[in-house]
Amino acid sequence: VAIGILATMYMQSDPSMGLISKIQQHLPLRYGLKATPPPGWGCGFPDLPKRSNSQGQTMLSALVFSTLLWLSLILALRFCLKLLLSYHHWMFEQHGRVSNTTKVWVSLVRLFSSRKPLLYSYQTSLPHLPVPAISDTLSRYLESVRPLLTDPEFKRMTNLAGQFESNLGNRLQRYLKLKALWATNYVSDWWEEYIYLRSRGPIMVNSNYYGMDFLYVTPTPVQAARAGNTITALLLYRRKVNREDRVPGTVIPLCAAQCERMFNTTRTPGTETDVLQHWQDSEFVAVYNKGRFFRLWVYRAGRLLSPREIEYQIQRILDDPSPPLPGEERLGALTAGDRVPWAQIRKQYFSSGVNKRSLDAIERAAFFVTLDDEEQGMKGDDPAGNLDRYAKSLLHGKCYDRWFDKSFSIVIYKNGKSGLNAEHSWADAPTVAHLWEYTLATDAFQLGYTEDGHCKGEVERSLPHPQRLSWEIPSEVQAQASSSLAVAQALADDVDCHVFPFREFGKGRIKKCRISPDAFIQISLQLAYFRDRGGFCLTYEASMTRLFREGRTETVRSCSNESCAFIRALEGREDQCRRLFRKASEKHQNLYRMAMTGAGIDRHLFCLYVVSKYLGVESAFLKEVLSEPWRLSTSQTPVQQMELFDLKNHPDFISLGGGFGPVADDGYGVSYIIVGEDMINFHVSSKHSCKETDSHRFGAQISRALQDIMTLLSADAKTTSSSSSSSSSSSSSSSSSSKDKKLL
Repeated sequence: VAIGILATMYMQSDPSMGLISKIQQHLPLRYGLKATPPPGWGCGFPDLPKRSNSQGQTMLSALVFSTLLWLSLILALRFCLKLLLSYHHWMFEQHGRVSNTTKVWVSLVRLFSSRKPLLYSYQTSLPHLPVPAISDTLSRYLESVRPLLTDPEFKRMTNLAGQFESNLGNRLQRYLKLKALWATNYVSDWWEEYIYLRSRGPIMVNSNYYGMDFLYVTPTPVQAARAGNTITALLLYRRKVNREDRVPGTVIPLCAAQCERMFNTTRTPGTETDVLQHWQDSEFVAVYNKGRFFRLWVYRAGRLLSPREIEYQIQRILDDPSPPLPGEERLGALTAGDRVPWAQIRKQYFSSGVNKRSLDAIERAAFFVTLDDEEQGMKGDDPAGNLDRYAKSLLHGKCYDRWFDKSFSIVIYKNGKSGLNAEHSWADAPTVAHLWEYTLATDAFQLGYTEDGHCKGEVERSLPHPQRLSWEIPSEVQAQASSSLAVAQALADDVDCHVFPFREFGKGRIKKCRISPDAFIQISLQLAYFRDRGGFCLTYEASMTRLFREGRTETVRSCSNESCAFIRALEGREDQCRRLFRKASEKHQNLYRMAMTGAGIDRHLFCLYVVSKYLGVESAFLKEVLSEPWRLSTSQTPVQQMELFDLKNHPDFISLGGGFGPVADDGYGVSYIIVGEDMINFHVSSKHSCKETDSHRFGAQISRALQDIMTLLSADAKTTSSSSSSSSSSSSSSSSSSKDKKLL
C-alpha cells in the first residue's frame, strides 16, 4: 500500500485527496521551516535543508496515510466478513435446494476469505454468540417439557415461567446483555468455570471421556513400536495444528480457540476452583510404566526424534528393572479422587524440592503416556465382553495408572492396542476426535511399520536415557492417595459400560429414505428408552456453537412432542406412523440447527441463573429448571477427516469412536459414531447401583429400535415405489392405447 501511494505521488497525483497534506501540516517541523508540500519531486531548486525537510515530511506523511489506509481496509474486511458469517439461513434450507441468496453469500464468503488461512485467521471475524430474547427461550423451554409433564404439572410450570419473565427475568436479561457487550462469548467462561472447574467431585468418569483404537486391526503387536508411531503422530499434529478449522465440506470457518490448549496443558486442583495451566511449548512427554514415572525428551537439538528412536527410548523404559519408589506407584490416584484433598496435598507437599520438580515434569509435558501391562481389544473367545472391558480400561484404568489432570493421556497396551483419555474442561469431544483421527491415520497409513512390526527409520545410539522422576512421598501423602483410590475405585466399579458395533445398516441406507442419520438415531434412542423404562425423559444431545467466537456447545432437547407422538403411534400400531416419523425427524433437525445458530435453551437459562447468583436473588423457576436430571445424555462423535482413511482398500481400519460415563445416577450415557456407509458404533454407560438401568439391556433395545424404524421406512419406500411404478405403467399403457387409436 505504501509503495503504491508513493508511486502515484511520484507521478504528481494525490490519491489521498488532500489528506497527506493535512497530515503533513500536523507533523513537527525541523530546522524551523514551514512544511509546504513540493509541487512535484525533483521540481525546482530550493535550498538543500528546506528541500530535504519537505521531502522527508512528505514521505513520512505518505507512510502515515498508507498505514491508516491499510488498517481501515483490514478492519472493513473483517467487519464485512463478520456480517457475512452472521448469516445462518443456509443451515435451514432443504438438502439439494440452495436459494439464490445463499449462493451469493457463499461467493462473497469465498471472496473475502483467505485462500490459505492459518488457525486463527478468522477468529476476530467470527460473530459473537447472540443473547436470545427471554420470551423465545421460555417458549421453547415450555414446548420441550410438555411431553414430560402432566397437565397440572405443565400448568404449574407455565405459571412459574410467566412469573419469572414478568418479574426477575427481564432484570437478569439486562445484566446478561451488558456482559455480552464486552465479553467475547457470554457463555463460555462461565460454562468452563462453573460446570467443569468448580466441580469438587472426581473428574474421572464424571467428566473425562475416552477414545478407542481401530475395531478390527492392530497395526503392530509391539508395544514400544506402537508408542513410537503414536507419539510421533501426535507431535506432527501439534506442528500442523496451525491450519484453519472449517465446517466439513464448506468454506465456513469454525472457532479455533479450543485448539490452543490441546498440548502442554494441565488442570491443577484448588480448594474452591481448579485452574487450567497452559505452557507455550514442551519438548518432552511424561511416561508411566509399572508404577514409575519418566520424562522422555522427544526433541534433540531442535530435531524431532524419529519414530524408531522414540520406540528405542520407550523400550528402554520397558526394560528398566528398577522398582517404584515408596508411594510412587499409586500417586496418580490423587488426580482420580475428590479435588479438595488433592489441592491440599499438592500445596503442602508438592510446592518445593524434588516433588515440585517431578510434578512440574508431568504437568508441563506435552501429554501423558501410560504403557499398560494389560492386553485389550476385541479378541479371544468373548469379543463383546472384551470390548466392554476395553472401554472401562480407557475410562478409568486402575484409577492410579493415568494422570487424569492432563489435557489428554495416551494409553498403549501390551499387545499394541492404543486409546486415549481426555480431560473435558479445556475442549469438547470433536476437537479431541479430530486429533485422534489424525493420529490413527498417520500411524497406520503414513508412518507405517517394518515387516517385523517395528517403526521405520534409524536410531542414534548415543541418545540419553529417559529420565526417571524422583519423589519423596511421606506417609500422609500415601494415606491420602489410598483414600482417593478408594473413592475412585468405588466409582469405577459402579460403571457399567457396553460397546457394540451395529452392522445391520448405516447412514447409506438411512439417507436412501431421505432422513437425517442423526435424527434417525436420536428418535431410535427415544424409542429404546421408552421400551426400556416405560416412559419418556429429558434428553441431552450435544451440538456445537463454534460458528461463533469461543463457542463450545449447546443442548438439543431431543425428546419433543413430535417424537413422543410417533413412538406412541408406533407402539399402538397406528396407521400414521410414517408421517409422524418424518414430522419428528424434521423437528429434530430444526432443533439442532437452532442450537447451532445460538437459539438454544439451556445455555441462556444457565447464564441467567449465574447472574441471579451474582446478584444474590433466588428464582424458583431457574432453580427447578437447572435441577432437572438428564437421564438420557447422548453425543455423536463426528468423523471429520474421512479422506485420511482409505476404507475402500482397507475396510478393516474402522474407528470405534469413544464414550463417556453416565450423567445421572439413574440414567444412561450414549455415544455413537457413524462410520462409513454401513456401520454405527455405540457406547452405552450406566451405573450398577441403579437397579432400573442396564447397559447391555439398553444396547439391545437400541438395536431393536433401529431395525424396527428401518423396517417401517422400508415398507413405506416399497409402497411408494410400487405405486409410482404402477402409475408409470398405467401412464405408459394409456399412452400406448392413444397411439393405437391414432394408428387406427
